[in-house]
Amino acid sequence: RAMSKELFTFRIPCVHLHTTGASMGATLEDFNRAKDQLGTLKKDPGNEVKLKIYALFKQATQGPCNTSKPGMLDFVNKAKWDAWKSLGSVSQDEARQQYVDLISSLLAAEGPAVAASPTGGAKAYETLIVTTEDGIATIRLNRPQKKNAITLEMYNELMDALDVAGKDDSVITVITGSGNYYCSGNDLNNFTKIPEGGVDKMAKDAGDLLLRYVKAYIDFPKPLIAVVNGPAVGISVTVLGLFDVVYATESATFHTPFSQLGQSPEGCSSYTFPTIMGPAKAAEVLLFNKKLTATQACELGLVTEVFPDSSFQSEVWTRLKAYAKLPPKSLALSKQLIRGVEKDQLHAVNVTEVERLKERWVSDECMQAIMSFFQGKSKL
Repeated sequence: RAMSKELFTFRIPCVHLHTTGASMGATLEDFNRAKDQLGTLKKDPGNEVKLKIYALFKQATQGPCNTSKPGMLDFVNKAKWDAWKSLGSVSQDEARQQYVDLISSLLAAEGPAVAASPTGGAKAYETLIVTTEDGIATIRLNRPQKKNAITLEMYNELMDALDVAGKDDSVITVITGSGNYYCSGNDLNNFTKIPEGGVDKMAKDAGDLLLRYVKAYIDFPKPLIAVVNGPAVGISVTVLGLFDVVYATESATFHTPFSQLGQSPEGCSSYTFPTIMGPAKAAEVLLFNKKLTATQACELGLVTEVFPDSSFQSEVWTRLKAYAKLPPKSLALSKQLIRGVEKDQLHAVNVTEVERLKERWVSDECMQAIMSFFQGKSKL
């Protein structure tokens, strides 16, 4: 996906739904390891999650539910049957991948040492699962219980993980989410942590953090790929214009409700979105909070390709593994040619956007919008 008008015609074509026979992202070894790790959980994940684990295991090992429905009074087995049946025609490979992802997210929630174990001695993270395998550095947002909302800690960990991935031996870097969400944007609890210097100090600190965060994407030296596994909101959407490829599952949505919250765009989207999708469509998204489906985002050029939910993980990871076998130096140099043309412009846009946001964060309009959000939440 190109950034400038001149490069527009060289974007990867939009394919709404692509189906092929594909090998699985999670291997049988990964699946068996996850099965063993399930027994090491210290906390009870709750009945709903346990039913999901059961259903994914059955689907991965036996395929779609093929047993008779238990009687109405057989509550336990009926609940298990319903959970398995709800997976429908999800393939065994896809179920295996989801099973591995779910167990990984549960382990990560119990502590960084467990979360970091797949990387074989890599740095431990509290809010991410970071792995490097087969030339692919994967950064997985890991607050599934909070829809992967980005905390101040997660911002810092994401910058650190990007820095490491940019310098290690991996060929490509992937960002994705744990659970059903890609990312729900900023955790608005960030706005409740007022430092001693008051809201002005909070705005300054947040602005400095945001400036460095977006800069990490602008300067990232390797191919950067978003694997959007569910709904994306706010900054997780706006920075997509800085990725090289964006793959989305069919049920993903893209929403930037800035004006609704008394704020303004960031992530260089005030420049990249009009360039990618045209000023009128960008205005609908950035000014008037229009939520895009995955297919709409693909048609507008924000998303590279959309895959069916049932085969999303398997098809995408097969594609990524093929990319990771390409010559790394050639990929990096080619990215520099494509992206380097507008890098100075992007840095300037980032500065301007952050300055505007610092003004918005201390405004009455923004404060009222945030208060209304929390008041509405407390009534739920």
